[in-house]
Amino acid sequence: MTAVIAASLAAGLLSPAAQAQTGRGPAVTFALLGDTPYGDAQRAEFPALVKAVNADRNVRFVLHAGDIKDGSSTCDDARFADLAKLFGTFDDPFVLTPGDNDWTDCHRTSAGGYLPTERLDALRRVFFPTPGRTSGRHSMPVLTQAVDRRHRDYRENVLFTRERVVFAAVHVVGSDNDLAPWAQLPGGDRPEPRKAEFEAREAAALDWIDTAFATARLTRAPGVLLLMQAEPVETPGFAEIRKRVIDKARAYGKPVLLVHGDEHVYEVEPSYAGVPNLTRLETYGSTATQWLRVTAAPKTPGVFSWEPQTVTPR
Repeated sequence: MTAVIAASLAAGLLSPAAQAQTGRGPAVTFALLGDTPYGDAQRAEFPALVKAVNADRNVRFVLHAGDIKDGSSTCDDARFADLAKLFGTFDDPFVLTPGDNDWTDCHRTSAGGYLPTERLDALRRVFFPTPGRTSGRHSMPVLTQAVDRRHRDYRENVLFTRERVVFAAVHVVGSDNDLAPWAQLPGGDRPEPRKAEFEAREAAALDWIDTAFATARLTRAPGVLLLMQAEPVETPGFAEIRKRVIDKARAYGKPVLLVHGDEHVYEVEPSYAGVPNLTRLETYGSTATQWLRVTAAPKTPGVFSWEPQTVTPR
């Protein structure tokens, strides 16, 4: 099925925007955010960040690497609705991949003691109401993994192309990718549904990574960007995903940018995991005044470049 989806995308059959978004121009620029807004103070500052991004005429879309709230704030419907409305004020298409604070860690007492899988369902309803379409004032169509019957719940896993570069959002989160116990639920952890959730989402993520690289090969894309919330480190929750990214990037041979958040530190790691064409980029976190202005320029050797940006608080 992965090969069928990739071939269909390459032919422009599944996504109405596939050919429109595969331009011939020299570059595309976008905003990269993550782990924001954290708490009420950053929520109040966030409109200034939106204004700054909207004022940049070169920015064509916004990527958010997850954690739209801090881990101790409530996961209630009102907060979700407020944040969805806030993200909808970006002029350009807004692409979000969920973070652990957004659903996995909602079992915490301070976050409301929710069953994480219930909050994941709510997150999808609120932030991904129309599968195959982004939010933002000027939304855009994207390919969603929900078209695959095996993974029809994963509307948040999306793929699109710009200037022939392949962009894919893959749902991979902190808290060891949801293998960490839901310890603060009333009655304690629920290991069976937690592990079942992990296994299903891991299978979807692995297939989606395969789809991204299969699409890149079929379209002879100059580069691939993978967006996920957490770095796939060498722990049980990430081991298979890490191996898949490394193997696919090495075989692809062209520039691959692995973008994530979670640790709140702007970091750049070339030759990630010993793969010369794979770079890890961690965006700023726990701030509403810093973001990365990223450009994908197919005609340049490394394809991807970026510049830190600072927003002056109002």
